Amino acid sequence: MNKPTLVIIPGLIDSLTCLQLQDRLPGLRVVHIDLLGYGKFREADLATLSLHSQVGHIAGIIEREHPGGVWVLGHSLGGAMALLLARDWPHLVHGLINVEGNFTEQDTFWTKSIASDSEAAWEARFLAMVADPAHWLSQCGIEPSPTRTRWAAQVLANQKASTLYAMSKATMRETLVPDYLHKVRQVVDQGTPIHLIAGERSARHWGVPEDIRSAAYSYTEIPDTGHLMMLEAPELLCQYLERIITDW
Repeated sequence: MNKPTLVIIPGLIDSLTCLQLQDRLPGLRVVHIDLLGYGKFREADLATLSLHSQVGHIAGIIEREHPGGVWVLGHSLGGAMALLLARDWPHLVHGLINVEGNFTEQDTFWTKSIASDSEAAWEARFLAMVADPAHWLSQCGIEPSPTRTRWAAQVLANQKASTLYAMSKATMRETLVPDYLHKVRQVVDQGTPIHLIAGERSARHWGVPEDIRSAAYSYTEIPDTGHLMMLEAPELLCQYLERIITDW
């Protein structure tokens, strides 16, 4: 029997490859996608970077390598991309797992902070984060254990400051318009299963519109975690992910 495929779309400052999710999800085939400007695509042209170009990039990879369709997990900004992917390429998406993905302005806390800075000021902030990943974790409300600090260093090394600046500008430009939520609601209307996952500590800050939450097939809060719950409790998160997909 073929395992279901789960494609991971990371958030703004995010790479889940360090967590070795395939080992934690033996019942699934886990596929990590590097976004344009990240990982193996870090030298992509930033001048044309947008959510639209990222979603086209993701769809192209899935269409070539998994034409039968996949489950998609999107975290934070990756959640917005996952929704746009399902809207424009519904034949590729069996279901969505939205992990504190962007819906409304209150979800742009990182992108707004970055985009409101000058690029030089943001680069200085980012280099300080790279130099001290344990301090970055503490600022995110996460206890910086040696393992988590190692993961954080890998996450921060996955992209350049300029990529994060370009993506933050694109996020503010493309998600804070009425047309964005209209597209999100089209995903609901077309019947794509949407499952929502939040961290218990950060859930109250997540701007999920009530009609979308009501239409979701499930809503889960990961106990005693925040927005970066995958760095705090990866085993528990994976238990919920496998249950959602294998029970479908």
